[in-house]
Amino acid sequence: MSDARSDVSWYSRFAKAAARFCARPHVFAVAVALIGVWIVSGPMFGFSNTWQLVINTGTTIITFLMVFLIQNTQTRDTEAMQVKLDELIRATKGAQNRLLDLEELEEDQLDEVKHKYEDLASKAREGRAEADATGSPPA
Repeated sequence: MSDARSDVSWYSRFAKAAARFCARPHVFAVAVALIGVWIVSGPMFGFSNTWQLVINTGTTIITFLMVFLIQNTQTRDTEAMQVKLDELIRATKGAQNRLLDLEELEEDQLDEVKHKYEDLASKAREGRAEADATGSPPA
Protein backbone atom coordinates (compact mmCIF):
# COMPACT_ATOMS: atom_id res chain seq x y z
CA MET A 1 0.00 0.00 0.00
CA SER A 2 1.50 3.35 -1.00
CA ASP A 3 1.65 6.40 1.19
CA ALA A 4 -0.97 9.02 0.18
CA ARG A 5 1.65 11.80 0.30
CA SER A 6 3.84 10.01 -2.25
CA ASP A 7 0.90 9.84 -4.68
CA VAL A 8 0.62 13.64 -4.77
CA SER A 9 2.60 15.29 -7.55
CA TRP A 10 5.54 17.53 -6.72
CA TYR A 11 3.65 20.48 -8.23
CA SER A 12 0.61 19.94 -6.01
CA ARG A 13 2.80 19.73 -2.92
CA PHE A 14 4.72 22.85 -4.00
CA ALA A 15 1.55 24.80 -4.86
CA LYS A 16 -0.07 23.93 -1.55
CA ALA A 17 3.03 24.87 0.46
CA ALA A 18 3.56 28.10 -1.51
CA ALA A 19 -0.10 29.11 -1.10
CA ARG A 20 0.07 28.50 2.65
CA PHE A 21 3.34 30.40 2.93
CA CYS A 22 2.15 33.38 0.86
CA ALA A 23 -1.10 33.63 2.84
CA ARG A 24 0.73 34.38 6.10
CA PRO A 25 0.66 37.90 7.53
CA HIS A 26 4.45 38.19 7.71
CA VAL A 27 4.75 37.55 3.96
CA PHE A 28 2.30 40.39 3.34
CA ALA A 29 4.36 42.58 5.69
CA VAL A 30 7.52 41.76 3.73
CA ALA A 31 5.76 42.70 0.47
CA VAL A 32 4.61 46.01 1.97
CA ALA A 33 8.16 46.64 3.25
CA LEU A 34 9.61 45.99 -0.21
CA ILE A 35 7.16 48.48 -1.73
CA GLY A 36 8.17 50.95 0.99
CA VAL A 37 11.87 50.49 0.19
CA TRP A 38 11.10 50.97 -3.49
CA ILE A 39 9.17 54.20 -2.80
CA VAL A 40 11.86 55.57 -0.48
CA SER A 41 14.56 54.74 -3.05
CA GLY A 42 12.76 56.77 -5.71
CA PRO A 43 14.61 60.05 -5.03
CA MET A 44 17.95 58.21 -5.02
CA PHE A 45 17.30 56.99 -8.54
CA GLY A 46 15.60 60.20 -9.66
CA PHE A 47 12.30 58.37 -10.18
CA SER A 48 13.83 57.06 -13.40
CA ASN A 49 12.24 54.71 -15.89
CA THR A 50 14.54 51.93 -14.65
CA TRP A 51 13.35 52.53 -11.08
CA GLN A 52 9.73 52.15 -12.24
CA LEU A 53 10.57 49.18 -14.43
CA VAL A 54 12.02 47.27 -11.46
CA ILE A 55 8.75 47.34 -9.49
CA ASN A 56 6.58 46.78 -12.56
CA THR A 57 8.60 43.77 -13.69
CA GLY A 58 8.83 42.29 -10.20
CA THR A 59 5.13 42.60 -9.45
CA THR A 60 4.17 41.29 -12.90
CA ILE A 61 6.29 38.17 -12.48
CA ILE A 62 5.00 37.50 -8.98
CA THR A 63 1.38 38.06 -10.05
CA PHE A 64 1.79 35.79 -13.08
CA LEU A 65 3.17 32.94 -10.96
CA MET A 66 0.63 33.42 -8.17
CA VAL A 67 -2.25 33.05 -10.64
CA PHE A 68 -1.18 29.45 -11.31
CA LEU A 69 -0.66 28.66 -7.64
CA ILE A 70 -4.03 30.11 -6.67
CA GLN A 71 -5.82 28.32 -9.51
CA ASN A 72 -4.24 25.01 -8.54
CA THR A 73 -5.22 25.25 -4.89
CA GLN A 74 -8.68 26.59 -5.69
CA THR A 75 -9.38 23.80 -8.19
CA ARG A 76 -8.17 21.13 -5.78
CA ASP A 77 -10.24 22.55 -2.92
CA THR A 78 -13.34 22.81 -5.12
CA GLU A 79 -12.97 19.21 -6.31
CA ALA A 80 -12.53 17.96 -2.74
CA MET A 81 -15.61 19.87 -1.63
CA GLN A 82 -17.63 18.41 -4.51
CA VAL A 83 -16.63 14.88 -3.50
CA LYS A 84 -17.64 15.58 0.09
CA LEU A 85 -20.98 17.03 -0.99
CA ASP A 86 -21.57 14.06 -3.29
CA GLU A 87 -20.95 11.73 -0.36
CA LEU A 88 -23.40 13.66 1.83
CA ILE A 89 -26.05 13.46 -0.88
CA ARG A 90 -25.38 9.76 -1.42
CA ALA A 91 -25.51 8.95 2.30
CA THR A 92 -28.57 11.06 3.17
CA LYS A 93 -31.81 9.11 3.21
CA GLY A 94 -34.34 10.73 0.91
CA ALA A 95 -31.75 12.76 -0.99
CA GLN A 96 -31.91 12.67 -4.75
CA ASN A 97 -28.86 10.86 -6.10
CA ARG A 98 -29.45 12.52 -9.47
CA LEU A 99 -27.89 15.61 -7.89
CA LEU A 100 -24.52 13.87 -7.72
CA ASP A 101 -21.95 15.37 -10.09
CA LEU A 102 -24.11 18.31 -11.15
CA GLU A 103 -20.89 20.17 -11.93
CA GLU A 104 -20.44 17.84 -14.92
CA LEU A 105 -23.67 19.00 -16.61
CA GLU A 106 -23.76 21.46 -19.46
CA GLU A 107 -24.77 24.98 -18.43
CA ASP A 108 -28.29 24.75 -19.90
CA GLN A 109 -28.90 21.44 -18.08
CA LEU A 110 -27.61 22.92 -14.84
CA ASP A 111 -29.86 25.95 -15.29
CA GLU A 112 -32.85 23.63 -15.74
CA VAL A 113 -32.13 21.83 -12.45
CA LYS A 114 -31.52 25.17 -10.72
CA HIS A 115 -34.87 26.54 -11.93
CA LYS A 116 -36.67 23.44 -10.60
CA TYR A 117 -35.15 24.02 -7.16
CA GLU A 118 -35.89 27.75 -7.32
CA ASP A 119 -39.54 26.86 -8.01
CA LEU A 120 -39.56 24.46 -5.05
CA ALA A 121 -38.06 27.16 -2.82
CA SER A 122 -40.64 29.69 -4.02
CA LYS A 123 -43.48 27.28 -3.28
CA ALA A 124 -42.02 26.58 0.15
CA ARG A 125 -41.82 30.33 0.88
CA GLU A 126 -45.43 30.78 -0.24
CA GLY A 127 -46.45 27.92 2.05
CA ARG A 128 -44.53 29.53 4.91
CA ALA A 129 -46.20 32.89 4.25
CA GLU A 130 -49.60 31.14 4.25
CA ALA A 131 -48.79 29.43 7.56
CA ASP A 132 -47.65 32.74 9.08
CA ALA A 133 -50.85 34.49 7.96
CA THR A 134 -53.27 31.82 9.21
CA GLY A 135 -51.27 30.61 12.19
CA SER A 136 -51.41 27.04 10.93
CA PRO A 137 -49.33 25.06 8.47
CA PRO A 138 -50.56 24.89 4.85
CA ALA A 139 -52.60 21.87 3.80
